[in-house]
Amino acid sequence: MDSIEIINDKTLELEVIVHNESHGICNALRNKLMKNKDVEYAVYNIDHPLIGEPIMTIKTKRGKRPKKVLVKAAKDLNKDISEFKSLVEGI
Repeated sequence: MDSIEIINDKTLELEVIVHNESHGICNALRNKLMKNKDVEYAVYNIDHPLIGEPIMTIKTKRGKRPKKVLVKAAKDLNKDISEFKSLVEGI
């Protein structure tokens, strides 16, 4: 992932562009976010399948900051990927 650009940052909603990624990482991140009880919804859209970049929107419940929830989800996903990599290397 090259970078994440914040488009809209509100108290309970965050909208970001995930540069140079496609469905793979975005769907995995969205799934992680949706497992968090503090997340009301997490969605992403790619306008054009060949040239579009994912735009992800995260809406949190009262009192929870979307940036913090996104960072936690990314760390959790990174941990899962590291564990999977170790399992594969052990084959």
